[in-house]
Amino acid sequence: MQKILIVEDEEKIARFVELELKHEGYAIDKAADGRTGLSLAEKGGYDLILLDIMLPGINGIEILRRIRKDSDVPVILLTARDAVMDKVMGLDMGADDYITKPFAIEELLARIRVILRKKQTAQTTQPVLHCLGLTLDASRFKVTYNGIPVELTAKEFSLLQSLMQNKNIVMSRDTLLETVWGYEYAGETNVVDVYIRYLRQKIDEKFNTKIITTVRGVGYVIKEE
Repeated sequence: MQKILIVEDEEKIARFVELELKHEGYAIDKAADGRTGLSLAEKGGYDLILLDIMLPGINGIEILRRIRKDSDVPVILLTARDAVMDKVMGLDMGADDYITKPFAIEELLARIRVILRKKQTAQTTQPVLHCLGLTLDASRFKVTYNGIPVELTAKEFSLLQSLMQNKNIVMSRDTLLETVWGYEYAGETNVVDVYIRYLRQKIDEKFNTKIITTVRGVGYVIKEE
């Protein structure tokens, strides 16, 4: 049975969602404040987390940031209708999706099914990738460089995975944004460049190597002869 954590301080919403998810066959834990939610999330064992942004104690964005330090558990944010910057920040931090309150339960259930199905497919079909001393094992969420572990956030991991899967192919920023983040920003953004920099700090600078090449005016590529 798949297990979902609901972190939501509005009791009526939390209870309603809990009942609907239990009816669909999911096991449910609930938290009504940020600190309790973070504590439960860090213990692990969840297949998905529904996370409200506006929470007492610790807000949802900070909870997400801490979760993404060592976990790729899928997270759907519950947001206010006009919280555009919260949505953008949450997606930047590694949220998998968001839904705006008030929402139709049918839409939420559909989004949950899509994410869990995608996660299950990734776990069963992703091969271990090797390139330039890097090894990426998607099923174990593990990256090493010449056998030394490399600690990445979920979005850094997905970005590196996309580049390794397409080695010797130049990936444009738009393609990487769509592939890794799965959505389009409103307006200009440099999020891809920012995360490439993070990867270079954690791999190239740390190990004195050069994994990711910039193709000026186009995008990025991992080249392997």
